[in-house]
Amino acid sequence: MKKFLLTLGLVSSVAGGVAMAQGKTQPADSTKRVAGASGLEGDSKQKGKPKPYNQVITDKAVSKSGFFKTHKVEDKYFFELADSVLGREILVVNRISKAGAEVRAASGYAGDQIGSAVIMFEKGPDDRIFLRKISYATYSPDSTKSMYQAVQRSNIQAIVASFSVAAYGSNGKTTVIDLTDYLKGENEIFSFSSGAGKTRFRLGNFVGDRSYIQDVRSFPQNVEVTTVKTYALTPASSGESGRSTPSSGGSGSSSLNGSATIEVNSSMVVLPKKPMQPRYFDPRVGYFTVGYTDFDANPQGVKEIQMVKRWRLEPKEKDMAKYKRGELVEPKEPIVFYIDPATPKKWVPYLIAGVNDWQKAFEKAGFKNAIIGKEAPSAKENPNWSLDDARHSAIVYKPSEIPNASGPSIADPRSGQIMESHINWYHNVMKLVRDWYFIQAAAIDPRARKMEFSDELMGDLIRFVSSHEVGHTLGLRHNYGSSSTVPVENLRNKKWVEANGHTPSIMDYARFNYVAQPEDNITSKGIYPRIGDYDLWAIEWGYRVLPNAKSAQAEVATLNKMTVEKLKNRRHWFGTETNPDDPHSQNEDLSDNAMKASEYGIKNLQRILAKLPEWTREENEGYDNLENMYGQLTTQFNRYMGHVAKNIGGIYENPKTVEQEGPVYERTPAATQKEAMAFLDKQLFTTPTWMLAPAVLNNIGSNPMIVLSRSQQTVLNRLISNSTLTKLISGEAMDGAKAYKVTDFFTDLNNSIFREVKNKQAIDVYRRNLQKIYVEQLIDLVKPAPATAASSATASASRRPTAPTMDIQQSDVISVAKAELRNINNLIKSAAASQSDSLSNYHLQDLADRINEALNPRG
Repeated sequence: MKKFLLTLGLVSSVAGGVAMAQGKTQPADSTKRVAGASGLEGDSKQKGKPKPYNQVITDKAVSKSGFFKTHKVEDKYFFELADSVLGREILVVNRISKAGAEVRAASGYAGDQIGSAVIMFEKGPDDRIFLRKISYATYSPDSTKSMYQAVQRSNIQAIVASFSVAAYGSNGKTTVIDLTDYLKGENEIFSFSSGAGKTRFRLGNFVGDRSYIQDVRSFPQNVEVTTVKTYALTPASSGESGRSTPSSGGSGSSSLNGSATIEVNSSMVVLPKKPMQPRYFDPRVGYFTVGYTDFDANPQGVKEIQMVKRWRLEPKEKDMAKYKRGELVEPKEPIVFYIDPATPKKWVPYLIAGVNDWQKAFEKAGFKNAIIGKEAPSAKENPNWSLDDARHSAIVYKPSEIPNASGPSIADPRSGQIMESHINWYHNVMKLVRDWYFIQAAAIDPRARKMEFSDELMGDLIRFVSSHEVGHTLGLRHNYGSSSTVPVENLRNKKWVEANGHTPSIMDYARFNYVAQPEDNITSKGIYPRIGDYDLWAIEWGYRVLPNAKSAQAEVATLNKMTVEKLKNRRHWFGTETNPDDPHSQNEDLSDNAMKASEYGIKNLQRILAKLPEWTREENEGYDNLENMYGQLTTQFNRYMGHVAKNIGGIYENPKTVEQEGPVYERTPAATQKEAMAFLDKQLFTTPTWMLAPAVLNNIGSNPMIVLSRSQQTVLNRLISNSTLTKLISGEAMDGAKAYKVTDFFTDLNNSIFREVKNKQAIDVYRRNLQKIYVEQLIDLVKPAPATAASSATASASRRPTAPTMDIQQSDVISVAKAELRNINNLIKSAAASQSDSLSNYHLQDLADRINEALNPRG
């Protein structure tokens, strides 16, 4: 077996934006001792010798059996630890159960994770039990190897708490300890894992006399502890958040900023005695990971290895022969998601359908009925069933105004095995999908032309979101590149798009088919996202059992061969959500041509805008609907502009092994970049007056100049940046004459933005604003950088060698920016004499003054 050192890295969905916090030392403000709660070290002093069992666990005890046997005796909570559980690794995950409005303002809702750690109870000397926090920087599963011995000699796992043995069991094989003070106190195991987590919620000092244990529940694989904890609130002003407040502990006082109380649920989940065989991460297939440093894989160094997060799906022993023959078999333990009983009944079937939609994907991995959505049993049907039981994964309904959903999971850091997941389903996600569908599909789907969708349409949208979030809990990351594999005209081909869907992956952020036009007569089959070719392949790659491979390393060659073959079909391509340079990997976009797709999208926005007052009208209401949807419409327009702008200086990334042909990195072709510049000239820099509908703006009070200047400035911020210009210069260095040169870029941009000046025409207010924005962006580039910022301007640590960000003073970026300012100044001088419009003249004189000051600063 490979020997390795693990580092704890429990990673969940982004969409996002959900990730497990790593265990870290608490900052000073949260580690002060508080009256009545020894929240840090356990027992503050030795409490004497153990007592007889029946004197500690009296006839007043309320006892619960499970992984740990727990006892409540009056106001005390005791854990009875069997010898068999001592030394077992236990994953602790802390989540908010309830929070007040002052915490929810910072997204503190039920199910939000605030910390995690791996712990172990073990016997110590002098009748004590030690609680160790396990750091996988010193972990090795193979004690027979010499490196294991070397690591053990150099490291020791931290003892974070110590407890006196209150009593021993009658058979001498169990140990009873009092965890009351530790559970209800403030510490890194049963609270926030980092100071940053508390800062986000504006929580300061822990207030011990307003904190207590509410309940402890024991199950076969886990123990659930619910505590109520109170903190002083820190100031909300900038620079004050997260500071300590003057008061602390049991004094009963708090700061002038008030206090906040949260209910915390801490799950203690026992990890398997034998870890699941891991599967090594491949950047060509998008999975979340946990990681470790392997000291044996590289005989002349170390190798960083990532393991993918996935559920433990295995054929039953009696079915292994069938599985090897390629027959579909049921797994030993299917993945089951229960629907929270608090969910409105009319949405339950759609949530279940979103879970069950993944069954066809698991068939590609050789399993049938591998994932199942179910209604949670009622108290009458099963009084012992609990949403908190770690054996139960669920979609948890949250009565929240947050317009979102998320799919986190907790995993064994030794192997990547997903232990359980609670999908966060916020009530207001319905507003989110309604707004998306209205803006992207109302032009082609009459059902979307109103503010309240039918239950059928909303149910379909809920099913799509459910399926996407379930995908995250299966281990899948966003695949922002998937939609780029679809030819743009296929999205208007009714037969093709209804058969294949508008993107090969439901894990893309490719919401709805905004390219389709009304005359295409495309139905919902060609509008909604669905589980597609990439998703089927990703599940096959992650969950196909390779019976002949006895280790993760032994699987690599087989998986690589499968991947090389699959990637001959571009629809199986994975484009990460983290690449800032690749125009193929973008969220909210569609097709292989952002320019053509966005042009179609704008045609539909124009159709919607013409009807917006009518379609947002509700009797006896004001214009809030109109304002909201106009904001959504302009946001969608800005997305189109961003999709196109990313092509300028773009770098395609296609991770490969040496068995695959072609380069990993390629610059976006010059013709594509020229096409992008022409689009921006036509759709953005030439004033899009169609967006300035009086019937809308006069009823919502928006300033038309601000509406347009925001869109234009956002794009120019990207184009006239050190990053984009560096990539253009680098592209010319790499590709020579076939590159889209930085000088070509400035020529195209100058011709677009200063068209009236060159033609000696009057310049209207919108174009004057645009020209000012452009000049100011150039001036910002040539301004001397502060001395303290010099180090931060140097090349980034990007692993993409074609896209560093250089020190602007040491590159051609500042040279071409100054040259463009001089070109503009010369243009202004030649045009000034012939400009008869007074405002145009004042504007040009102003630009000349700004440029002269930037190029020739005083003093």
